[in-house]
Amino acid sequence: MVTSGKDKGKTGKVLFIARDLMRAAVEGINLVKKHMRKTQENQQGGVVQVERSVSLSNIMPFCKSCNRPVRVGFSISKDKTKLRICKRCKQPL
Repeated sequence: MVTSGKDKGKTGKVLFIARDLMRAAVEGINLVKKHMRKTQENQQGGVVQVERSVSLSNIMPFCKSCNRPVRVGFSISKDKTKLRICKRCKQPL
């Protein structure tokens, strides 16, 4: 879920994360218009909407049981694996 900016309150699936740039692309968020030239692959050309990345500080994971954006905690399960959990309801994300 986006916490600030022009798309505040919208949710979407994370497409990729660029850790070195501290940015992430989210499906349907931060759409911009890009002018495409006609090419062999793109016979149509014209104006296309594409997703651009947003800063990681402006997005939060969405907990389905709390139905709101939450902070993430970690816990160790019985089989010694590390789990990401919701800080609010303690359910795994």
